[in-house]
Parts: sequence; structure tokens; C-alpha cells
Amino acid sequence: MKILPDYEHMEYRDVYTCLLHQYRHILGLWQPDIGPYGGLLNVVVDGLFIIGWMYLTPHDPHVDEPMRLKPVFRIHLMERKSATVECMYGHKGPHNGQIQIVKKDEFCTKCLQTDYHRMSGGRQEEFRTWLREDLGRTLEDIFHEHMQELILMKFIYICQYDNCLTYRRIYHPLSQPDDLLCPGFFKGTYGSHGLEIVMLSFHGTLAKVTKITGDPNVPACQQTLEIDLTRPVQLPDVEHLRNFDEMSRLVLDVQAQIHREQRLTGSDEEDGREVAAVRGEPGRPLLPVKRPEDKDANKVGAEENDEQEAPAHSFVLPDGVTARSEEYPRSCKMCFYGTGLIAGHGFSSPERTPGLFILFDEDRFGFIWLELKSFSLYSRMRDKFQRADAPSQAAFDEMLQNMQSWTT
Repeated sequence: MKILPDYEHMEYRDVYTCLLHQYRHILGLWQPDIGPYGGLLNVVVDGLFIIGWMYLTPHDPHVDEPMRLKPVFRIHLMERKSATVECMYGHKGPHNGQIQIVKKDEFCTKCLQTDYHRMSGGRQEEFRTWLREDLGRTLEDIFHEHMQELILMKFIYICQYDNCLTYRRIYHPLSQPDDLLCPGFFKGTYGSHGLEIVMLSFHGTLAKVTKITGDPNVPACQQTLEIDLTRPVQLPDVEHLRNFDEMSRLVLDVQAQIHREQRLTGSDEEDGREVAAVRGEPGRPLLPVKRPEDKDANKVGAEENDEQEAPAHSFVLPDGVTARSEEYPRSCKMCFYGTGLIAGHGFSSPERTPGLFILFDEDRFGFIWLELKSFSLYSRMRDKFQRADAPSQAAFDEMLQNMQSWTT
């Protein structure tokens, strides 16, 4: 029985007509509808295949390590010159699947042989395998009862979607020359929830960080961080920075100033994002970080640009602030006031709480959650994406607005 397509007898016209043209609308970036957990799928042309790659974060807490890729489906031509869809889940090899384009920017996959997903040892073997491959853990590693519950809950939830999944299109954020740093996708630490994928984008004087993957407290598609770029925070020296109360006072002073200005101007806008115009302050009081591509540009005026680059400031986490790892940068470029979204289980009683956004370099930033006394470190995904940019800023903003309704 012939398993692989007979490419020698295929013409480019057949490949284009039966494969590329028929499935051109599913190329690009997508988010699977897996309840609060979400995900990131990249559909690409790879030779004579179209492959859907799911992006998995590195194992917690190694946020600087590269992403891991897992194929979830592939499409190719068989001898009869018709496209064949194969599901790639499980450990028994490719098997029959279906793809249905539901509407613009949405499609569904369905597995037609779900027995290929099952293992001889039943759910217990499947759970141990998933735990080892996806999370890099074993049952013996997990001592904390709350973490055990979170991991088991995620496995049970994901199993409900292993035969049928809906995907919605998402875009890579557009970049502007005056952005603080290049927007894009990052991996971030979220306490006992492990590593999650987020998207950094810029909107005038605001930076927004949106969850691409999530958890039962704050699900995917929600805006996890909002940074006011008109509110820089000047850090004290390292010895004073170690004092949590000292650092907290700096952030809360900014929050109090925002509230005073809101009362003064009668603004109801959250976190005083419009009062910069009233104060007459520029939208970006501090300079963008020099990007890697800038270093290779024409060196005319390079010395002037070097003088403008923000100097590094020594950084250390305040005593009492928890982090997933002690491996975080010990110097930063600049800091800003921001708010982070916290919630109870099931996204109950969500609220934005104050915190400190720390820009370490072009590829890493952090956030100190004052109320949680916790630190999240974010590291850029270095993967390259094709057909992923939004067609316009308006289209990206519309997508961002729609995303929040996907998991609520």
C-alpha cells in the first residue's frame, strides 16, 4: 500500500489548484478554542505539505529557552490529486482527519480516528505521557496539592478537545518606529500556572500585553498587563530597592497622582490614560530601546544615538517578592507604572491592580504585582512568522477587541 504521495507524477498546477489554492485561507496564525487555555497555531506551507504547528512554551521556569513545536495536522496530495487531511495527534502516526472553513477567519479540525489518540495503558498512561512531554514533569515531581489540581484540571479539559477544535485567526502586532521596543509574542512566568504566551502591542501612550494562552484564573485573550508610557518610575539605588515598602510606595504614589488628576479633569478613563494631554507631557517621555537592526544601520550620527540610549540601572527584586527563578536580569533600561489583571478561579471578580513594569532590554521585560508580591519575567519568542501581520492597525485593534469575548 502506498502511503506517501507520488510527487514525481504531479504538476505544479495540481499542487496549486488542489492544495495551495483550496487551503490558502488557513495559512497564518490562529488561536484554538480550548476554554481558558487557548494556544498558538501557525499554519505554513512546507514543501508539498501544509502543516499546522502548535507552539508549546519551554518547560517551567526556563523562560529564555526556545519554543517547542508540535504538529497537529497536515494536508497533502495523494495520487488521485485530491487533498488529504491527516490528524497528527497521538503516538500512532498520521490518521484521517477533516478541515472545515466555517467562515472568514475561522476554521475547524476534526479527527476521524480518535482511537489513534488512545494509549494501551489508558488515561493514566496518557496523563503521564502528557505530563512528561508537555510540562516536563513527572507525578513524583509535583508535591504542591494546588499545583496537582491545576495540572489535572488542564489535562481533563484538553482531552475534551482532542477530536474537534475550532481556530480563530490572530495577527502579529504592527510595529512603529517610536515603539518602546519591537512588539510581538513573549513567554511569561505566571506562578503555579507555569509559562504562558502573551502578545505585546502598542497603542499610543499605552502598551498592552494580551494572553494568547491562559489559565483558570485569567483566561487566554484577556489583557493581562496595561502599561502607561507617560508614567515613568525612577528606581532608587539597589539597597533601597530591596525594601518592598519603598518600591511599593513609588508605584502607589503614581497611582495616587493619577486619581488626583482624574478628579481634577473629571475623567472617567481607567488609570488616567487621557490626562497626559492635560499635563502637556509627551506621550513617550523616555527613548525607545535601541533595536538590534538599528546597530547595523548607517553609522552617520551613531555617536549621537549612543548618547541618547537610556543608561542601564542596577536592578534587584525587593525582599519578599516571589519569582519562579532567580535567573533574571540584574540591570534594566527603564520602568513604568502599570496595572495587572488578577481574578479568582473561573475568572471571578476580575480587577486591575497596580504594579511596576521593568524593561530589561529589547527581548525581556518584567512586572512586579504589588498585591500578589510576585514577579513575572517575559522573554521574546524568536520564531519567525509568515502571513501573520495585520492588514492594518484598525484590523488589529478590532481583533484585539473581539478576543476578549472569545473566553468570557
